[in-house]
Amino acid sequence: MLPGTEDWTLQAKCRGLEDQLFPDGAAQKQARKICHGCPVRNECLAEALDNRIEWGVWGGMTERERRLLLRQRTDITSWTELLCPPTRTAAAQDGR
Repeated sequence: MLPGTEDWTLQAKCRGLEDQLFPDGAAQKQARKICHGCPVRNECLAEALDNRIEWGVWGGMTERERRLLLRQRTDITSWTELLCPPTRTAAAQDGR
């Protein structure tokens, strides 16, 4: 697990299913179905994109899909900022 990921990973729908999220080839498309309806799907995807994680299904995207997205969107410097904007509640608590 990467540093700083503990909070959202506890809410992940795939928690405890890690082995199923790292299949080979075409089986990845089947594995990504686990991500549908996950409350932290965006956080997961942002984690993989920001850290250039090459293996497994993250945030409902396969390795190949993430590589393509990174090649197409070289202008994005922080996927976390794009996909996981602070909530109004969190901003209000921080005094923003």
